[in-house]
Amino acid sequence: MTQAGTARTGDLERGTLDKAADENFPVAPFFLPKAWREDLMAVYGFARLVDDIGDGDLAPGGSDARLLGVSPEEAEDRLTLLDAFETDLRRVFDATPRHPLLRRLQPTVRRAGLTPEPFLGLIAANRQDQLVKRYETYDDLLAYCELSANPVGRLVLAVTGTSTPERVRRSDAICTGLQIVEHLQDVAEDLGRDRVYLPAADMKRFHVQEADLATPTAGASVRALVAYEAERARDLLNEGAPLVGSVHGRLKLLLAGFVAGGRAAIHAIAAAHYDVLPGPPKPGKLRLLREVGVTLRGEG
Repeated sequence: MTQAGTARTGDLERGTLDKAADENFPVAPFFLPKAWREDLMAVYGFARLVDDIGDGDLAPGGSDARLLGVSPEEAEDRLTLLDAFETDLRRVFDATPRHPLLRRLQPTVRRAGLTPEPFLGLIAANRQDQLVKRYETYDDLLAYCELSANPVGRLVLAVTGTSTPERVRRSDAICTGLQIVEHLQDVAEDLGRDRVYLPAADMKRFHVQEADLATPTAGASVRALVAYEAERARDLLNEGAPLVGSVHGRLKLLLAGFVAGGRAAIHAIAAAHYDVLPGPPKPGKLRLLREVGVTLRGEG
């Protein structure tokens, strides 16, 4: 590869990884061992890129498509890109992948003995996003979160060598809770993508129509619905929170950050009186630190 080509792929990689700063929770904070930080950022890079493919948010110019071997004519076809991305993912386990973020992932896979399954789950979730735009019931949404969110927590446990069946169960609850919180923050943005992650049965219960989600500010029915779903997310985070007390050292602080990020985001939603339509309510740093302390003390 030429020096210019290397620079372009490096820019792609940095652009994707820079999005970690916008997450509700710390992805790979400074206090972790360097090897863990590198591995967690490699996993994040994969997850962020597959979401960008699924959302149509790739960097302009088609560089990612070219790296994945997708022709310019098919570069806007998300399902084709996801298929090519899965093919390149499989090279992580038995060859040399084409995309720089997958090459970055390869040492992590080898070091931690990771399997393809959680990565394939994240790809499957993004395929589902192309085909399923609405969810009838809460159980349907939970099944989606099993693909879209829970694999991330399982990867964190695998990277840190702390995976057990009980920890996986607690991690799944945290990850699903975080996913629901993100859906609540992004109701307007998701609707702009013709996606609604509020279960249709719940919308009916609260007398909410899709048109109500397209207004500049939320009415009373939408706010009541958002409050209901936020309480569900809070319950999931509380169910998963004992995971924090089951580990020690810097990993305990990392996992507390995940739980605290979700709790702080729910607090921000409540502080906005559950009106998420003008834009995603975001928690301040002081609130996040407070929630970290509460979570570490096991008071949440």
